[in-house]
Amino acid sequence: MKKLAVVALGGNALLRDNEKGTIEEQEQHTAETIENLLFLVREGYDLIVTHGNGPQIGNILMRNEAGEQVYGITQMPMDVCVADSQGGIGYMIERIFRNILNKYKIEREVVTMVGMVEVDPEDPAFQNPTKRIGATYSPEQAKMLEVQKGWTFRESKKTGNGLRRVVPSPIPKKILNLGLIEELARKGNIIITCGGGGIPVFYDEQGNLRTSDAVIDKDLASSLLASGVGADEFYILTDVSFIYKDFSLPTQEKLEFLDYQDTKKYLEMGTFAEGSMAPKIVAAMNFVENGGIKSIITEASKLEDKSYGSKITLHYEQ
Repeated sequence: MKKLAVVALGGNALLRDNEKGTIEEQEQHTAETIENLLFLVREGYDLIVTHGNGPQIGNILMRNEAGEQVYGITQMPMDVCVADSQGGIGYMIERIFRNILNKYKIEREVVTMVGMVEVDPEDPAFQNPTKRIGATYSPEQAKMLEVQKGWTFRESKKTGNGLRRVVPSPIPKKILNLGLIEELARKGNIIITCGGGGIPVFYDEQGNLRTSDAVIDKDLASSLLASGVGADEFYILTDVSFIYKDFSLPTQEKLEFLDYQDTKKYLEMGTFAEGSMAPKIVAAMNFVENGGIKSIITEASKLEDKSYGSKITLHYEQ
């Protein structure tokens, strides 16, 4: 059986923080990232690609809000906005992937699937929303929206002088259509799914799917997907080539080879930054703990050079 890899594209794979986010910018970065993925295709891997949606979902929500304020258009709920981002980003990745495959005369089909992910409605995250989304508001505006819409707000991390809406980020429990995703991937199709962590859903007492205003961590959902399809390797692409102990501090140290126990120790010591590298470490650990051979965290441009990237395995022997 051919090897199966799941590759989680970080936000910088599609869009940079210092850019406007034009479609031309996003398409350029997407093409550069896919060029870096081709070595997996050439080596015969079956491939599943997931992606972030942070900047894009923020833009969708702000368009939502502007449409209501200016034209009186009813806002769509979070689940529909996440689905919109999955469809738009997935289409862009799929189209560019097809063009690059054509450029190198490689015959593979590419399929985009809007993915739903089951969460527990009793997850404690629903009582403590922490994920900032959408626009920045003044205290007066936030107070009004709290009353009108029941939203919860916290200070903006970036500006420090406004408030942003926060929503829960529950732990993913199950990837819907998992068997179909694996079947299509193992037949040689390149699958794009679980964008932005997937749409969080849960089953009610009648067995019907319900949604909530929440978001799922993309790397945790990707790890769950990778474990569920029995992937051999799980790649998390980010904006640094390696994991670092005490990143940006005088004690900074590159960590290239890590086994599960050492990684767990570093995590418990608070070595990795919460909200950035720590969730990626947890996702990688979850994958190897559930049978994965190895997880690699690196920069997209370094993917083909196997000397780069931090490798996390259950037991590592150098």
